Amino acid sequence: MTNPEQLFSGFEARMAEAQRKADRMRAEMATVSVAERSKDGQIGVKVNHLGNLVGLEIGQAARDKPDLADQILRTVRVAQSRLAAAVESGVPSIAGTDTMAELVGHLHREYPEPEPEGFVEGGYEARVDDAARFIAEEEPPKPAAPPRPPRPPAEGGTDDDYFGDGGYLR
Repeated sequence: MTNPEQLFSGFEARMAEAQRKADRMRAEMATVSVAERSKDGQIGVKVNHLGNLVGLEIGQAARDKPDLADQILRTVRVAQSRLAAAVESGVPSIAGTDTMAELVGHLHREYPEPEPEGFVEGGYEARVDDAARFIAEEEPPKPAAPPRPPRPPAEGGTDDDYFGDGGYLR
């Protein structure tokens, strides 16, 4: 029969080793980041191992562009989509394990490759001008209804005698 002290010391040793591996993996993960630039080079972003934006550079030429926010977000999405490959190469302590496969799979699901530039949902090749997409808010004026013919005067009297019979319902 095995000594209970040996069982506990063996268990504690395995737990301590698992804790050291987890600390090493956590430290390696913290060093992973991805930097990406827009096609024109005017926007630079950096995302950390969690996919959070940690750096942003905007060139002077891009500051007046009307689609600046869209370009920034697209560049961030491209950087985030490259996290899985960066984690695979930047975290050697779990390379080839099920943990690495699960982590990389999660990153691929969380940050998929963005749609090609110029892609518009619905299969359109180019963006349609907003004025052409929507019906004008003002409807053309409807023709005025023809005037009603005047009501004939009450029989044998004036309009004041209209309710003269005491009833107001006809």
